[in-house]
Amino acid sequence: MVTIVGQPQAENTAKLGLIFVSIAVFFWGILPIALKLSGQFIDAITLTWFRFLMAFVVTLLIQWRFGNLRQFTALSKSQWLKLCLAGILLMFNYVSFVYSLDYLAPGAAQLNFQTSPFFLAFGGVLFFKEKISAVQLSCFATLALGMLLFFHPHLSFTDTDNHQVMIGVMIVQFSVMSWTSYALLQKSLASQLSPSNILLFIYFLGIGVMAPFSSFGHFNQMNTEQWGVAIFCGANTLIAYGCFAQAMKYWPTAQVSAMIALTPVLSFSATALVVSFGWWVDVFSADNIDALSLLGIVLIIASVFAVQIWPLMVKRQHVKAGIQ
Repeated sequence: MVTIVGQPQAENTAKLGLIFVSIAVFFWGILPIALKLSGQFIDAITLTWFRFLMAFVVTLLIQWRFGNLRQFTALSKSQWLKLCLAGILLMFNYVSFVYSLDYLAPGAAQLNFQTSPFFLAFGGVLFFKEKISAVQLSCFATLALGMLLFFHPHLSFTDTDNHQVMIGVMIVQFSVMSWTSYALLQKSLASQLSPSNILLFIYFLGIGVMAPFSSFGHFNQMNTEQWGVAIFCGANTLIAYGCFAQAMKYWPTAQVSAMIALTPVLSFSATALVVSFGWWVDVFSADNIDALSLLGIVLIIASVFAVQIWPLMVKRQHVKAGIQ
């Protein structure tokens, strides 16, 4: 009998990865509901400024406490430029996604955002010379089909409501491209800065850039419930991104990305729960989902899972073949 010394440690690592990524998925899944509520009392730019301010203060204290701020002293001019561009793109992502909720339900917005892993995969091919298999390429086709099926009730351009939905879809896709570009820039800086320091600078940059465009008068008019929603949005930024970064330490990227594909399912479920309980009836309504839309959801989620998990399966097969 062969004893594997590192097996208990590997099992603990896997459990930690599962815990962290599950927390991230949970908070990202319910975030659109809070963002939708925030649209009733504060604009997207001011809310994003507040979220960045909360995240900056907490992250700065943590990074200062552990002596990680010295990493910034070793950056070159080109790396500072990349960092600034990454910050601007992430701001576009935050603000545009909030604006999209004026046109789409939270679940629909989250589902539409699931094109991001595919754009990220293409970015890896273009900029980091990563490879995409034929199976992964076929997943792009099923993703497109799934999106068409899900949004098929809104594909008639003669209805005003359908125009609103299509505007929402385009705004989300702009948000997707902004986030993907940010993620690729972050990857290029990974050898110089930790993810926490990259986010720390982005929060700092966002506070300064968005301050002139923010309406601080909103804060004087907010009641206790509205303050609770705003604070939750800020805490969500800290918790979700923090747990995501930790999960990446314990799990392969493919597994983490596959779990994140469950986010729109959670958003749909959370929205349905809110509607069934009769909460905020003037803000949320049941999603218009028929059999074809449900099939579209299945295709989208399955495509995201396949494109992320396939490389891991191939790697395991190669390892087994090598052992045999």
